[in-house]
Amino acid sequence: MWYEIKDDFIIINIKAIPNSSKNVISEVLEDQIKIKIKAPAVEGAANKELVKFFSKKFKVSKSDIEFVGGLTSKRKRVKLPFNEKVKQIIQDKQKND
Repeated sequence: MWYEIKDDFIIINIKAIPNSSKNVISEVLEDQIKIKIKAPAVEGAANKELVKFFSKKFKVSKSDIEFVGGLTSKRKRVKLPFNEKVKQIIQDKQKND
C-alpha cells in the first residue's frame, strides 16, 4: 500500500521524479506513488517544491507537512494531516489506477 492512515494524519510513500515539466501526481505503483516535481534535486529544491505542491493540492499548511524518511532520496515518506481533500484524492487515484 502506498499510504498509511494513522488517526488524524497520513503517511504517503513517494517516488519523486525531479526536473519534470510540471508538478503532478503521476501514477500509483505497488507500494508508492510517483510524483513529478519541476525543481531539480539540488540543495533541497525538489523537497521544497514537493511541500509547496502538497500544500496546494491537499489544502494543508506547509508547516503541517513533514518528511519522515528519505529526505535525500527519491523514495520519500511524507506525513500530512488526513483531511477530506486528501481522502478524495486517494479515492480518485484508487479508481484510476
